Amino acid sequence: MKSRLLGGIAALLLAITGTVLLVMYVQGADNRAAQGLEPVNVLVVKESIPAGTKAEDLNNKVQLESIPQAAVPDGAIESLSDYKGKITSVGLEPGEQLLAARLVDPRDLLPGTVPVPDGLEEVTFLLAPERILGGRLEAGDKVTVYTSFKSEDEMPADANVPAEVKGWKQSTGLLFHDVLVTAVQKAAPETEKNSGSTSDSGVAMPNGSAFVTVARSDAEAAKLVYGAEFGTIWLAKQTDTSTKSDPPVTTFGGLY
Repeated sequence: MKSRLLGGIAALLLAITGTVLLVMYVQGADNRAAQGLEPVNVLVVKESIPAGTKAEDLNNKVQLESIPQAAVPDGAIESLSDYKGKITSVGLEPGEQLLAARLVDPRDLLPGTVPVPDGLEEVTFLLAPERILGGRLEAGDKVTVYTSFKSEDEMPADANVPAEVKGWKQSTGLLFHDVLVTAVQKAAPETEKNSGSTSDSGVAMPNGSAFVTVARSDAEAAKLVYGAEFGTIWLAKQTDTSTKSDPPVTTFGGLY
């Protein structure tokens, strides 16, 4: 009787010990699994970003997210502070983690150029300094394109143009926003004797034109070519906070 009682107690103690050990093992497995799920902060793309975009222009296009460490590839970054002056080497799509390898020094590419986004083509224009911010445009900038036309004849009554243009020989209109400048070719600086004058602020006045190359679709490139061939083109540099409206075509009658 006593031996059976002792055997029962021993079996009970063994079961309790086994249960405790099993619980400890399961908790350890959970902890080991949690180590691979430990979240880390990385920058994730939230809207399409074309190749050649400056790192300084990415702040509003990416967001910081917490992702399990096991799902974060090598080179993922959580801050753009160390990447000033670099550009995206390829186009980026929403949901991608921003990798250091995707941000390169523009000098690693063809000097003075940025990659052409997929689906677009390049077209070049020779423009005077006042039409390109005094020559301060650089590859990677985004610009708004304006075109102006001047005719010796009145606009035909049946012309397929906005009503405000009819009756006027001159007009200026906004053609495109967000045009990527992929290259700027400037003439070599002249000697100090022949160079442009210098303002009080020490900025030399421009004295030469430049070839400006932009990336656009074939249909839109045709409109740019038409504007340069039969009218004039003026570029305005955009910033992250530039307002993008749809103003009417400007004529003398609507100027004031």
